[in-house]
Amino acid sequence: MEYLKAFLVGGALCLIGQVLIDKTQLTPARILVCYVVLGVLLGAVGLYGPLAEFAGAGATVPLTGFGNTLAKGVREAVDADGFLGIFTGGLKATAGGITMAIFAGLLAALLFKAKDKS
Repeated sequence: MEYLKAFLVGGALCLIGQVLIDKTQLTPARILVCYVVLGVLLGAVGLYGPLAEFAGAGATVPLTGFGNTLAKGVREAVDADGFLGIFTGGLKATAGGITMAIFAGLLAALLFKAKDKS
């Protein structure tokens, strides 16, 4: 049942993104930014936690989960470090994911040969 819930919630997020790409003038980059901001906002008002608990990876893996992690990291760092936590909390909370993305990009660049678009 956990897999089904993750699939449905993650699939719904992807479906919304695809509909926005197909039916609006929004670029994919703007939609991605909107998803991150949506995750931050939902995390800030306390709605993303219950969603993540219900859907598991279906809610934590997409970009909305990244935004929620940023907000959660800032909130915890502000509680621990005060004002300075505004600047350090998000980076500390997401450092592992960012590092893995950079490493995966480097690995792909080393293993595969780039081609011209023409």
